[in-house]
Amino acid sequence: MVPDVMLTAMLSIFLFLVLCGALVLAVVSLRKPTTLPLAAAAGLLVLATTVAAVSPVNVPTIMGLIVAVLGITVAVIGGNPLTRQVLDIATGGRVRETPDGGILLPSSRPNHEAGEMEPLLRGGTTIGYLERLGVAIGIIAGYPEAIAVVVAVKGIGRFSELAAAEARERFIIGTLASLLWACIAGGLVRLAIW
Repeated sequence: MVPDVMLTAMLSIFLFLVLCGALVLAVVSLRKPTTLPLAAAAGLLVLATTVAAVSPVNVPTIMGLIVAVLGITVAVIGGNPLTRQVLDIATGGRVRETPDGGILLPSSRPNHEAGEMEPLLRGGTTIGYLERLGVAIGIIAGYPEAIAVVVAVKGIGRFSELAAAEARERFIIGTLASLLWACIAGGLVRLAIW
């Protein structure tokens, strides 16, 4: 039988290494969008969440703070390449993206020329980072209702831009992918420290 001190130390080291590895893989995937590093990061998160869920011990307070910071960082940064990958798969590359995470669609306004492109959902990248930050912190703090608040604020803010089918599709798929990633990372930290 392994003493609780040893289990706590092993869990702390394991979570630290896994979160560092997931963060590195997410950054690699952010810099050079490929599926393999992103899939490995997702696998590491799921593995660590499973281990934290079945572990009979929690990490100590100081290590909990470190795990929380790493977990939030993984949630915020790692969600970007995941969401972009999921959106690319869902749209088949048919929708052109703007540098800030928005999309370009043919203008539907009556005063615009035929073929003129109009940007929609501008600032999607920044909104995604903030969305994942709010969700991860809410879950870690034991306030999962934060997910509903984030989705409501985002929906109200984007409501006028959701007339086009492509915008609605991107909004729903992107939000769900982003929230799923943030929930897993936040849940991992919550399981490890509480």
